[in-house]
Amino acid sequence: MPALAQLKLVVALELRGRGDVQLYRVELPGPKVGKDVAADARVRLSISRSHFNELATEGHVRQWRDAFEHGQAKAEGAPEILRLIETVVARQEERARTRKVRS
Repeated sequence: MPALAQLKLVVALELRGRGDVQLYRVELPGPKVGKDVAADARVRLSISRSHFNELATEGHVRQWRDAFEHGQAKAEGAPEILRLIETVVARQEERARTRKVRS
């Protein structure tokens, strides 16, 4: 999302699979992705690997939001950063709805 492009943030991504967990460090802006433990992460995301693969290839903002609302993905970390991301996503969805109405 363009509104989050200037946000400097380190995110720990936990992908759960069958019997194992893979940890990734995602640094924004970029993103720069590395396969290691992100000790300096301000936000931690946890999602099943199969669901992440599906969302990463074909998912839109609405599908990501649904995954968080239904508990398929979980985010924890600094409340002010989570609130900022939630606000930006809500505004982006509102803009998309407004564009569809005008078309």
